Amino acid sequence: MAFIPHTETDVREMLQAIGVDSIDQLFDEIPQALRVDGLKGVPEAVGEMEITRIMHQRAARDGEPLTFIGAGAYEHHIPAAVWEIATRGEFYSAYTPYQAEASQGTLQLIYEFQTMMASLTGLDVSNASMYDGASALGEAALMAVRANRKSRSGKILMPRTLHPLYRKVARAVAGNQGLEFIEVDYDHANGTLDLKALEAYADEDVTALVIPQPNFLGRFEDVDALTDWAHARDAQVIAVVNPTSLALIKPPGEWGEKGADIACGEGQPLGIPMSSGGPFFGFMTCRQSWVRQMPGRIVGRTTDMDGRTGYTLTLQAREQHIRRSKATSNICTNQGLMVTGATIYMSLLGAEGLAGVATACMNNTARMVEVMSSVDGVEVAFAGGQFHEAVLKLDCPVAPVLERLAAEDIAGGLDLSAEYPELGNALLVCATETKSGDDIVRFGKAMADAVAAVAGGKR
Repeated sequence: MAFIPHTETDVREMLQAIGVDSIDQLFDEIPQALRVDGLKGVPEAVGEMEITRIMHQRAARDGEPLTFIGAGAYEHHIPAAVWEIATRGEFYSAYTPYQAEASQGTLQLIYEFQTMMASLTGLDVSNASMYDGASALGEAALMAVRANRKSRSGKILMPRTLHPLYRKVARAVAGNQGLEFIEVDYDHANGTLDLKALEAYADEDVTALVIPQPNFLGRFEDVDALTDWAHARDAQVIAVVNPTSLALIKPPGEWGEKGADIACGEGQPLGIPMSSGGPFFGFMTCRQSWVRQMPGRIVGRTTDMDGRTGYTLTLQAREQHIRRSKATSNICTNQGLMVTGATIYMSLLGAEGLAGVATACMNNTARMVEVMSSVDGVEVAFAGGQFHEAVLKLDCPVAPVLERLAAEDIAGGLDLSAEYPELGNALLVCATETKSGDDIVRFGKAMADAVAAVAGGKR
């Protein structure tokens, strides 16, 4: 079908029906001085073959480096079937309108997604997704303020072991709505939230504590102790989690005696390619008791008058979108296509397959740490287990080392010196299931050469 399906006859009949002579008459309110006669700088249209060639040429400029960067965007294997199914017309172009019952297939898929995310996080209900993990945290903080009737402070404790961008986005989303985000330092010896630092707030009115698991530095927080500390002081617990890791580690709903109250995070690891920075999608789950405070859409399952299963949007009033600051949230859509891909990915892998991916990530990270530990001028910053990221300390500046690795077609990690200057020359590296033993050995040899060259004053 053509992009604009109307024929000249269609247009003529439409104009005649509404009583105007031309399309231009429909826009006569716009002053002539504001109208644009053509788009300067936009080249003439080209055919499909030519544009395909251009796109291949531009993609080739990026190359395909061996990447050991994580930091919130992770390279995972995505079965070919995931996007072959997700890009079928039924999913690819479908959008859930206000009259949602017309899109039963899309709604059923979202319902399945919600079920899977609730199961992964160990909580009761899930929404139909958020824009991304960082903005989901901002929404979770606002939700915690609404839900925690015992607190009036709007104080949200955020450990520095939380992703730096998540901290910044949370402030951007909710910082001007009466919330106070307070950063809590971490134990520089082990890379986890410092429980002693929390004691400074033991007698204060705290609305919520954010707990990342695993944290930005690849370490596992003592989630049970942290959750119980917060609940003992009538503070909510917001879990920020990697969904892949939940196939192996304790879900937020089981943290401490009562479990976390809200869980959120980035869904990109679930079958979404990195794609030059997006699009990604956020997820959010919570306890049943807080469901009416949850932002975004929720799909429910019901039966019609004939007993047939049906799906519909639920627990969100139409006036949600016009109440502005009084609304629960102004999130009124979802990352539907990304959720489609993630649901298909989780369906294909199943619980056992996702656990296999998570196990391979941990094993490869352990192997990477072992190899890097043998490199002169490199030491592992923190002892103990990691999921698929680890911090390395170098005896030379990180930036020139990364430049040398890039020259070897290796994306060698993230320089932490700007966000964590106290760690010195620190590098965050990541290994997922996509890395082979040979890849890790190659990375180790390239790192050894780069560190030796930079430490020796060579560039």
